[in-house]
Amino acid sequence: MFQFDWPSHKALLAIAMPMILSNITVPLLGLVDTAVVGHLDAPFYLGGVAVGSMIVTFIFWMAGFLRMATTGVTAQAYGSGDGAQQIQKLVHGIAIALGLALLILVLMWPIRYFGFALAGGSAEVQSYGQQYFSIRIFSAPAALTNLVLLGWMLGMQNAKGPMWHLIFTNIVNILLDLLFVFGFDWGVKGVAAASVVADYCGVAIGLYFVAQIAQSNGLHFDPKQLAVWRQWQALKPLLLINRDIFLRTFALMVCFAFMTFQGAKLGDNIVAANAILQNFLMLVSFGLDGIAYAVEALVGKAVGKRSRSMLVKSIQDALFWSVVFALFYCGLFWFAGEWLIALMSDLPQVRETALVYLPWMMVLPIVSMWCFLFDGIFIGLTRAKDMRNSMFISTVIGFFMVWFMLQSYGNHALWAAMTGFMAMRGLTLALKLRSLMRSEQLISGHSVHRG
Repeated sequence: MFQFDWPSHKALLAIAMPMILSNITVPLLGLVDTAVVGHLDAPFYLGGVAVGSMIVTFIFWMAGFLRMATTGVTAQAYGSGDGAQQIQKLVHGIAIALGLALLILVLMWPIRYFGFALAGGSAEVQSYGQQYFSIRIFSAPAALTNLVLLGWMLGMQNAKGPMWHLIFTNIVNILLDLLFVFGFDWGVKGVAAASVVADYCGVAIGLYFVAQIAQSNGLHFDPKQLAVWRQWQALKPLLLINRDIFLRTFALMVCFAFMTFQGAKLGDNIVAANAILQNFLMLVSFGLDGIAYAVEALVGKAVGKRSRSMLVKSIQDALFWSVVFALFYCGLFWFAGEWLIALMSDLPQVRETALVYLPWMMVLPIVSMWCFLFDGIFIGLTRAKDMRNSMFISTVIGFFMVWFMLQSYGNHALWAAMTGFMAMRGLTLALKLRSLMRSEQLISGHSVHRG
């Protein structure tokens, strides 16, 4: 039974609200990108940005394990009061991020070749997509480092640093979008260049906030911690968590990439309309992720303190607010969806196509709410293997099986598959959490007392 205990809800919202406000700037950036390009004189510009950004996003989102794993292990170190471990997790995360970014840059040519070969689409979509990719990929070192910085700040129970970090980065990106596209007339290249510059500005402001948080917590950096190669035993657990979350994120991005690529094969108007609706879905996901980020930090802290009561209360509070925000999003798309689409493009054929598939966005928030919530819980528990297994099941059964059975319905089949995918993720993680709670194994490898 839920009891509305305002102090505990306030603790959750103190982390969640700044993250919701800042996270919403991420899809708002996508909406601005879409609106800027969508007001050019042909749909293939928007299609090119959609395909090019999907390939880059696929790569960067696969690296999302950097933020998730860093949040989980840092929150546990924070809960246990181990200052040396808190700094160590930051150093290890940045080292992994820079190593992975170097690998991405070395492999960018084969990535581009195979990515666009799979994407399909018209010659114009391919051309402008490759223009976007060839510039945007150079933000890899900054984009991946930013993931670690965000994860560490959240793990330290600090939401204001990540909030201002994301708001600053995305405002810079939006302003440069407008300058480069409308001021300098750089078109698709301007959208990509704006993102690159903004990502590196984000690293600078992120490091500033990290230093402020470290100082306020009395943490001191030891130069010996830079010798990451000598710390294999300490680094190994983080790498194992990263591996499982990487595989989980890979499966997630396969679904989103398939949707974009398959949409491109259905025509320029479909891929352009889907780009608009997928930005709406991103608006939902980043808003609900604000709650998930809060529960990551609070569950991880409960693990560090080994408090079962704190753990359960955090889950209950997060469930309440997830429902509230999901219903808000359902209402938003029901009452204002047509107006939002009109903001994104002034091409009548793209608007009309997007309106046909808008009803999917009216139900997706309440369906997808569960998977975002449970992702946050399992990250805080650092049970990455459970997340990986859930994602594999959901990808095969929830997404591809649904699409295969309904593919004759064209683009509706893609949106039905996305809905089934989100539902299956929530269901499988809910069943796993229920099993863990019944068996008293809420936290693997930890003995949790009851408060």
